[in-house]
Amino acid sequence: MWTCTALDADTNLIASWMVGGRDAIAAHEFMKDLAGRLANRVQLTTDGHNAYLSAVENNFGSDIDYAMLIKIYGAGRDTEARYSPAECIGCERKEIVGKPDAKHVSTSYVERQNLTMRMHMRRFTRLTNGFSKKIENHVAAISLHFMYYNFVRIHQTLRITPAMAAGVTDRAWEIADIVRLLEDQKPAKDRDARPEWKLGSASLR
Repeated sequence: MWTCTALDADTNLIASWMVGGRDAIAAHEFMKDLAGRLANRVQLTTDGHNAYLSAVENNFGSDIDYAMLIKIYGAGRDTEARYSPAECIGCERKEIVGKPDAKHVSTSYVERQNLTMRMHMRRFTRLTNGFSKKIENHVAAISLHFMYYNFVRIHQTLRITPAMAAGVTDRAWEIADIVRLLEDQKPAKDRDARPEWKLGSASLR
């Protein structure tokens, strides 16, 4: 399974994300979701995944400035470092649609965000007991991470949250605000109910 993320380089807001396969169907659904969240024409850079070509065309048409950044890798590493990526020895920029500004054809911001995601969650760390065993739990953990990243965590460079920088909210949220969103989605009978725990002869509510 792969985690696709779309990040705004100006505000560092995660505009869209998806966990799915590395195939045309997943690419289409990802770009469809992203296109539905944008209010104006943007410049988009993706990696060299070929499935993005038709996915962007089908969901954005010509109303986008789109380029690909294709990285060129050297020979694979030996077995001692089999979980490490091969060395990047160069990259190629390709204009696909519109007139993307070459100065902004980059995936550096989203790659740095991927590092942040991995450091905040151990579910991506292989050969550890924190690695996700169930896809449902994996998706739930990523959902919480991106809510926290967008609305709660103060970005070190921006000095505000990405959601504030993007004008989505006017304040930094707290964890309690995220919990409140979950509580508001529950039926009223479930919100009012409290679990009852029985310990020996004592009853706690």
